[in-house]
Amino acid sequence: MSAADQRSGPVGGRSLTALLLVLTLCAFAGNSLLNRAALAENTIDWASFTAIRIVSGALLLGLLFGWRHGRAVLPRRDTIVPAVALFLYAVSFSFAYVSLDAAIGALILFPAGQLSLQMIGIVRGIYPTAIQWAGLLLAIAGLAVFLAPGDTAPPLAGGLIMALAGISWGFYSWAGKGAARPALATARNFVGAAVLCLLLIPVLGSGEHVQPTGVMLAIISGTITSGLGYITWYAVLPRLSVSTAAASQLSVPAIAALGGVLLLGEILTTRFFIGSAMIFAGIGLTMIKWSGFKPRQQSL
Repeated sequence: MSAADQRSGPVGGRSLTALLLVLTLCAFAGNSLLNRAALAENTIDWASFTAIRIVSGALLLGLLFGWRHGRAVLPRRDTIVPAVALFLYAVSFSFAYVSLDAAIGALILFPAGQLSLQMIGIVRGIYPTAIQWAGLLLAIAGLAVFLAPGDTAPPLAGGLIMALAGISWGFYSWAGKGAARPALATARNFVGAAVLCLLLIPVLGSGEHVQPTGVMLAIISGTITSGLGYITWYAVLPRLSVSTAAASQLSVPAIAALGGVLLLGEILTTRFFIGSAMIFAGIGLTMIKWSGFKPRQQSL
């Protein structure tokens, strides 16, 4: 390899990583925009959107990895927890967007997911420093300010359900940390979650409430912004530091907010900016390198 190649290689690698990261974060924000757009226009009910999203993602990933490995992609015992977490996340996510704007939902979802990861770490014996405790409390206070009663407050029930979606996402992320083959594990998780969608049959909307536009948006969410988006995330994740990976997800609410304003006509309030500033600052403090945890434990 020439000296020029050696210089361009790392630069090219960093450029590819940056591109994949931007695409992944846009995909995550796209899930909020697609879900809210479908439900706000009454083109589909939340349960049907959830089922189509998960099943379409499972079909795409199952076929992709089934063809690649020459055998069917089926859930296994070690995928039970992440599959259940993925299902609970998707159900709560769609149900919350019945009443929440895209930007508001994303602002609740991702901090709740980050905070749940931090709390799981504490339960597992990974202890934060004093400044990280302060960050956790500040982020929780930001969520409380955001959800507090008032004229501009989001619907409390929707906010709490979206927080549940974030907690489920945190458990899903934690369960996938030790996967030897994360992309294949993602496919198995989607297939397992698709089986759990049978539980949604009693609450699926009638055919007159499911329009082609809603189905199309759900399929795009399941195959592109969810299925392929998660695969891309796992592909870029090993190239990022833990702090960069965590910090990058904080841009998702901002991307969703911009998309909500430009594409869905949403309006951002003062409460949104104050709450988001507290949340981002708090989670930023929790990203400072953890110390004082037990031996042989891994940091988040």
